[in-house]
Amino acid sequence: MRMQEIIAAKRDGKSLSEPEIRFWIRGCVDGTIPDYQSAALLMAIVLRGMDARETALLTEAMADSGERIPSTDIPGALDKHSTGGVGDKATLAVVPLAAASGVPLCKMSGRGLGHTGGTVDKLASIPGYQCKLSPEQMVAQVKTIGACLCGQSARLAPADARLYALRDATATVPSVPLIVASILSKKLAGGAQTFVFDVKAGGGALMPTVEDARVLARALVDASQASGRQASAMVTDMEQPLGRMVGNALEVREAIELLDPRTTASADPRLRELCIALTSEAVAIHRGILESDAQRIVETVLADGSGLATFRSIVDAQGGDVRVVDDPGLLPRAELRLPVVAQEDGFVAGIDAREVGETVVALGGGRARKEDTIDPAVGVEILAPVGARVFAGGTLAWVHAPDAERGTEAVLRIEAAFRLGTQADAGNPVVLERIV
Repeated sequence: MRMQEIIAAKRDGKSLSEPEIRFWIRGCVDGTIPDYQSAALLMAIVLRGMDARETALLTEAMADSGERIPSTDIPGALDKHSTGGVGDKATLAVVPLAAASGVPLCKMSGRGLGHTGGTVDKLASIPGYQCKLSPEQMVAQVKTIGACLCGQSARLAPADARLYALRDATATVPSVPLIVASILSKKLAGGAQTFVFDVKAGGGALMPTVEDARVLARALVDASQASGRQASAMVTDMEQPLGRMVGNALEVREAIELLDPRTTASADPRLRELCIALTSEAVAIHRGILESDAQRIVETVLADGSGLATFRSIVDAQGGDVRVVDDPGLLPRAELRLPVVAQEDGFVAGIDAREVGETVVALGGGRARKEDTIDPAVGVEILAPVGARVFAGGTLAWVHAPDAERGTEAVLRIEAAFRLGTQADAGNPVVLERIV
């Protein structure tokens, strides 16, 4: 078998066989196939696509490129994945809520790059929290407390790390089959039997339109089912930031306040709704019960503090300072807090999610390059959500900044990100569609 023939076949629009796909992935990992040939095949896939069978075969081959946690090690394990968005801290609440509801989760998350934050970066803002766990440590923790929240292990699906670096450098990231294989190969290697996907749609998301998100969600569900797993997906809104906080420590604080029975009633309604919907979906699939019954279970573990207790157990098990769970004020704080002031009366008609995310990156809260260091304390705190009435001179948001220069620039950018109108409109619902 020759790599040139595989490239030519895909270039000409032909479907690749399982031996061809496995030959490529094996050679990519062991170095026998040079990067320039892999890059050529990636571009051919972007231009010619892959059918559902090919996508499933590529996913399995990538999952088999390293170790796999046997599904028998964590019977019935579920994994939740979000395609990423601005202020998306839902995983921090969904994982402990699901675990407290009896659903085991072995959750591997990534770091942020660009305007969307990464769950690992948020967790790293907790003093002492260890994001690196071996597969053995993951399994042991899930067996002990029901969940782990960690970074991706280099021992699982190494082909994904190699191919993603090539895709990033060769403008071959926006391809549904490649996105599906990247996401799902890590999930399969992690041993989960059921997947719940949160596919974001809108200006602050990877998929800019609902139709784009629908196509990706359908492909993720189909590929999961082709691999013998249960799966469902929700298409959710990312035309505005999710929740009130954007920035790593700020988002951990907001997630803790959502989980805490003393403060959950005052949590951002859209964030609360999404977290309950995603967790209920996980519980319903895992237990084989109606969504309404699952929602009652989730609301119970939220109200009685079981979800918060599970989050505390996860933080403790992974070396984090559990005091922050009871007092989020102990999380890192920025040097300055500067107000963003409304210049006129009106209603908040929109908030540019991408601009908010990019502003947080400019403050030091995200990465423009993979090697950049993150400041966990900086971010934006939104006081006036979409639909809120505001008056000239009132505060729209707070900028949490490391210094006056970057803070002043951020204030101007966040002010411009707010669009004011003359009528109240809460915008899109947070859950747009459910796909099974």
